[in-house]
Amino acid sequence: MQEEYGSFSKYIWGFVDNKPINNNVKSWKEVQATTEISDRISKNLKKRGMKFVGSTIIYAFMQAIGMVNDHLVDCFKHKEITAKTYGFN
Repeated sequence: MQEEYGSFSKYIWGFVDNKPINNNVKSWKEVQATTEISDRISKNLKKRGMKFVGSTIIYAFMQAIGMVNDHLVDCFKHKEITAKTYGFN
């Protein structure tokens, strides 16, 4: 991946066009364990020979590194992350 993309970061962020996904989650019931994007990343990593990279693990990774904001809209962190990501004050 380093040879092909320059870094793992460039590879992984390329799946979201280098823009975090800001889900406007109103209830924990709306939070997904997987998405179409995490499915795609998982399949691609498996094709490259990696293991233990199922879609749920990949989606959790996406949340952990800030590719996805699944904080509830009334959570102070949602507002903070949205402001930082989109340049709001």
